[in-house]
Amino acid sequence: MLEQILWPVVSLGGIGLVLGGVLAYASKVFAIETDPRISQVRDALPGANCGGCGYPGCDGCAAAIVAGKAPVNACPVGGASTAKNISAIMGVEVGNSERKVARVICNGTHENAKKKFEYQGITDCRAAANVQGGDKGCPYGCLGLGTCEHLCPFDAIHVNEQGVAQVDIEKCTACGVCVAACPKDVIELVPESREVRVLCNSKDKGKEVKNNCSVGCIGCQICVKSCPFDAMEFKDNLAHVNYDKCTNCMICAEKCPTGAIYANFANRRKASIDQEKCVGCTICKKNCPEQAIEGELKQPHQVLQDKCVGCGVCAEKCPKDAITLK
Repeated sequence: MLEQILWPVVSLGGIGLVLGGVLAYASKVFAIETDPRISQVRDALPGANCGGCGYPGCDGCAAAIVAGKAPVNACPVGGASTAKNISAIMGVEVGNSERKVARVICNGTHENAKKKFEYQGITDCRAAANVQGGDKGCPYGCLGLGTCEHLCPFDAIHVNEQGVAQVDIEKCTACGVCVAACPKDVIELVPESREVRVLCNSKDKGKEVKNNCSVGCIGCQICVKSCPFDAMEFKDNLAHVNYDKCTNCMICAEKCPTGAIYANFANRRKASIDQEKCVGCTICKKNCPEQAIEGELKQPHQVLQDKCVGCGVCAEKCPKDAITLK
């Protein structure tokens, strides 16, 4: 009786050992080698798994960076410090890339924007958008029901008391979750330092815009004509800022008749000339688009602060580095 029980156990154990040995051998013969840098890069990433880099989580991002399919600064959440650590692992230069943040391109508050009806449904912008495009008269405006707020993994966006989403740039990581979630496409990622932005997303013509919102872009193109740097562009009845050309001079915001362009004038820079360094070459004076610099040849020049818009052209052109912006 004992032998009848023992032999099957021994046989099965032997078969298990043989098969285990075969599997162990096969795992070595057919093993796929992985680059050890993938795990190192993965450990350097913040682990948010938000998908803001465009890859399926941090594992996908790490694999793409090591494969050369993504730059070392692909992670928008980690920022400059993470990019620096990854560049050390990869042995490449991180390069200069400015931090981006989400911005809401709508100012259709309760006071500024008209409503078509009173929405009484699911508190979700996507659901509301399926009901005649939403309750706002402007079919392109922020619906203010907080879908972006609920989905943001970093608590960086909230609907304010005026019914429009607002971004906390200190918390924003530019992961893009809010951008993808908004059914009205009123959220975009822009360089953090850019103080100028168009707060309108309407593609309608001027008369229709005015009927729906008091602060919408009416397509007058005054901003396009006024910008000395060709940084304002006009497409689909709407003004756009070309941030590759924008110098934060804020002239467009000053000229906009409806207030559709926002600029933080409190942060507007002013040029200052170091009198000891200035040789009076007049190059700054000749290049200033606002005629905000005065002075005679071979004499130290002065900046007319009431005219200066902080565009930086004078500092860029000065051969003596005598001009700074503050």
